[in-house]
Amino acid sequence: MSNIDWSILIGTLMFIAGYGYWKTRGATSMQSHMKGDNEAKWWTVGLGVMATQASAITFMSTPGQAFHDGMGFVQFYFGLPIAMVIIAYTFIPIYHRLNVFTAYEFLEERFDIKTRSLTAILFLIQRGLAAGITIYAPAIILSTILGWNLNLLNFMLGTLVVLYTVSGGTKAVNVTQKQQMFIIMSGMFIAFYVILESMPENVGFSEAMYLAGQSEKLNVLDFSFNMESRYTFWSGITGGLFLSLSYFGTDQSQVGRYLGGKSIRESQMGLIMNGVFKVPMQFFILLVGVMVFVFYQFNASPVFFNAATLSKLEAKHEITAIKKQFDSIYTEKSLLAQQITDDAQDKAILQDQYKNLLKQETALRNDVKSLIKTHLPQEESNDKDYVFISFILAHMPTGLIGLLLAVIFCAAMSSTASELNALATTTTVDIYKRSIRPELTDAQSVVANKWLIVIWGLIAIAFACFGTLFENLIQFVNIVGSVFYGTILGIFLIAFYFKNIQANAVFIGAIISEILIIIIFKLDLIGYLWLNVIGCVLTILISSILQWRSNQKMTHESS
Repeated sequence: MSNIDWSILIGTLMFIAGYGYWKTRGATSMQSHMKGDNEAKWWTVGLGVMATQASAITFMSTPGQAFHDGMGFVQFYFGLPIAMVIIAYTFIPIYHRLNVFTAYEFLEERFDIKTRSLTAILFLIQRGLAAGITIYAPAIILSTILGWNLNLLNFMLGTLVVLYTVSGGTKAVNVTQKQQMFIIMSGMFIAFYVILESMPENVGFSEAMYLAGQSEKLNVLDFSFNMESRYTFWSGITGGLFLSLSYFGTDQSQVGRYLGGKSIRESQMGLIMNGVFKVPMQFFILLVGVMVFVFYQFNASPVFFNAATLSKLEAKHEITAIKKQFDSIYTEKSLLAQQITDDAQDKAILQDQYKNLLKQETALRNDVKSLIKTHLPQEESNDKDYVFISFILAHMPTGLIGLLLAVIFCAAMSSTASELNALATTTTVDIYKRSIRPELTDAQSVVANKWLIVIWGLIAIAFACFGTLFENLIQFVNIVGSVFYGTILGIFLIAFYFKNIQANAVFIGAIISEILIIIIFKLDLIGYLWLNVIGCVLTILISSILQWRSNQKMTHESS
């Protein structure tokens, strides 16, 4: 990278961390540190909710997902707008009325302390894993592409986030996420414009979309009922709905964003804002990936986008013939793409030839992936996460490279800050202050919360540094929540809507449900989105049966 790119990258990161520290330093009360004095306007709530979900993986993996598989991934988010309406008018009024610091406080009032503690612990397990993954995933990719030391990247990201999160808690997260979202979306729009301007003179947006359509990259909707398929309309509108309900309605990293709203109305409007803009935002990020695909129809692309892994493969196995054939296909394919967009005669014949070349190109890419699995089993054979960052470094102009790398770092920082703040707040309020040190004063609770941010930050950094011990960790970030969220959502839905089910039944039902979900996940019986539905339904069903049996027993004993 050039000195200009380095200056933009470092300057952006230091500005975010410094601004967050300066604006929110000196928070001394729980209300200030954990809820930001309830000063957040609706747009702050909305941007915070969006920034918390939009991790670095979103901006690295999603364009690569579209490059390889097209726009179908957007179906993952179809249930989100419905979930936002349900949460805004069901969950938020209850949380605000009870004036809680965490979502799990409500469960003690409805059930008992053991149900509250169980739910909080389930959250801490899955979000604690996610915090490490949020740091590790972008760090491993950036270290591979840029040649930076992985542990140094982990430490740098984690330390910057801990610095301003400790200083201001929830308010610091709210303040910095507005700046981060501005940088993130500005960078993506500029990248889209630059890609479009880099196309051949006769290829505008409509021609690019036509070519993408011919390449089957614009197939947004899949109405099939294939339960094993991860992304269909039905899995998105059902599994995605349940996942969104649990994530936005019960996960403290998101609940904390709107608990700090100035009023119920401000919090509700913030969530509705997320429901309105989230799907279009994801659609646009996928569209950027599709534009990268079209760009590579007129410019040579690597046969495998992780250059470091490809070099290791070339040292172990001869792939010259594959690369030569791949280059030959590109030459022929780019000529056909030019003719198709020029509206040449015999377009149908040209399209068939073009599609056949795409199939051959995909087959060669798969051959390379198979060789990696065979000769480099310790390496990741999926290069989707490397498509966009590889494109940025190879084809973006000076200055924009630094900006887009800053986008990735900002996304990682915004998600990690929310997670660490939520982990510390939940540990302080639901575990430490409730069950271990109930005599803590308000000031002592703030000190404990700050130390717990540091501790959770160190745990996340340590997990990230040992991330290479785990296989497919980047993919795991999309799955880990689904293993726990269904059970957690089931507990909350029982609390809201099933007034006859009592504490013991829901406590035992949740434990049995979670064990069954882990078994189903381990056996790989179904697409992971469905785990959210199954976990929720199992929790409600088992709890209902246990409560019914308890009622029957009591009736029998009384008679």
